[in-house]
Order: sequence, then structure tokens, then C-alpha cells
Amino acid sequence: MRLRIFTEPQQGASYDDILAIAQAAESLGFDAFFRSDHYLAMGDTAPVLPGPTDAWTTLAGLARETQRIRLGTLVSSVTYRPPGILAIQVAQVDQMSGGRVELGLGTGWFEQEHLAYGIPFPARRFGMLEEQLEIVTGLWSTPVGGSYSFTGEHYTLVDSPALPKPVQERIPVIVGGGGAKRTPAMAARFATEFNLPFPEFTDVPGKFAGVRAACAAIGRDPRELVYSAALIAVAGRDEAEFARRAAAVGREPAELREHGVAGTASEVVDRLGLLAEDGVECVYLQIMDLSDLEHLDFIAREVMPQLV
Repeated sequence: MRLRIFTEPQQGASYDDILAIAQAAESLGFDAFFRSDHYLAMGDTAPVLPGPTDAWTTLAGLARETQRIRLGTLVSSVTYRPPGILAIQVAQVDQMSGGRVELGLGTGWFEQEHLAYGIPFPARRFGMLEEQLEIVTGLWSTPVGGSYSFTGEHYTLVDSPALPKPVQERIPVIVGGGGAKRTPAMAARFATEFNLPFPEFTDVPGKFAGVRAACAAIGRDPRELVYSAALIAVAGRDEAEFARRAAAVGREPAELREHGVAGTASEVVDRLGLLAEDGVECVYLQIMDLSDLEHLDFIAREVMPQLV
């Protein structure tokens, strides 16, 4: 099982804060560093300093200040960027990183951040997501010297040179969510990975089965996809340290154990083992306290060596 670090910088983090945890994740052997793509803090209504950081601007910086670790968003919203611009941004960061970028793309859901920064927030966005997935993958796969055109309900591209090209032959594209029909269908058609964000543990096998069925319906081998989950992670060497870390992120230990990857090292290993039995191949560990680099060190030393 691969472990990835997943952060929420909109809750209060500078670029230097993000850089520190990304470099720590790399040096400790985690597979990837991902960040959310949001422009407004959630929960507390008080202003959160230093304010938002742009996901793809951040990843461009990290591309030049890391060497091995993979980088991506979980997830970018289709409301933020036209698909042609998104394709350029992601391809450029892929070039800057030497081919280490992944794109998580979704419909977006947080209306307040759109209102706060003047970003249009249409009531219906699944059609936008489907078209964006088709466009960005189409632009990247168009041969050099060719052109790409698209006419849809939401976007029209005419004779695009479809440049720049990413370094990777195929940038991994992550589609996720709990929907029963449209999300699995889009994952089957466009994605290299299907992600369940903060699922109920009992729901995992059924959700994955739905994606496998959607793949079979279009003649795609479901084994071509990676099956992953994103879950909050809070761990400690004993109950006192675990409780301290839980309090630092405003969560209750019992609730974390019920819904996250949480507790002592043995509890975390057991939870990850159960997830693996349900078909989870990769876990995004949501780390909420970006100042606690010892937390990452603990997981790397006490958990990762016990995973198969």
C-alpha cells in the first residue's frame, strides 16, 4: 500500500509551511504530496492568516524544490480554470517537475469561496467536469504538429495547437466521489485512479464495485485503475500523544478512530490492513497540523515499515 500526504493549506499555511511539509514527506519516503485546491478557510469564520495560496502556483514552486516525490491536487475544481488553461498549467508543472504531476479534478462544492472571490458557481457542474476531463486529456494526447477542437455545451476550442505537452506520456488523472452512476462512469472513461474522499468504511467495497462495473460496461479492464481513499490521519506513540494531536486539530479521539486512520501505530496499521482487504491500494493521509513534522516522522518510522 502506498501512503501519500494530503494537506489543506486554506486552513492557514504559507508557501514556506507547505514547502517544509512537502520536503519532509519526500525525505521520509512518502509516495506523494498532494494539496487541496481551495481559496477560503472552512469552519471558523475568523480570518485565517496568511490567506489562501493557489494550488498550481504552489505545485510549480514545489516542482523545483523537490526531486522525487509526486505532486498533485485532491482536487481542483472545474469552476476555477477554463480547461485549456488548466491543461497548460498542469503540463507546465509536469515539465518543471520532470514528470511527477498528477491531476485530481472535480465539480467543486464550496459556494462561499466562489462568492468571496467572484468565481462563478453554476448550479449544475457535472457536465462541466465531463467536458473538462475530455478536453484536458484530449489536448495532452494530440500529436505534436496536430490540432485539437471541441464543441460542447460548456466549452468550445477551435484549432488549438494543444501545447505544451507534459513530460509523462499520460498524466495520471484522479476522479472521485460517492456518486452511484455519473462519477463511476467518468472515472471509467477518463481516469487512471478512482478516489473515495472520507468514506464510511463499510461503503468502500461497494463503491469500488460500482467503478469496476462502469469499466466493464465500456470494455475497459478495471484493473487499469488505481483504487484509493483519502482519510484524516492522527497518530501517536501512546494514548496521550494521540489525544494531544487530536486536540490540536479540534477532533475527538473516539470520532477519529471511527472515521479516520487514527490511534497508536498498531491501530493505524490495523486500519490500513482492513482498507487493503477492501481493495484500497493507496491512502491519502490528510494532515491538518502542518507545523507538526514529528507526526510525519512517526508515521514513516512506525507505520510504513509494517505495510506490505
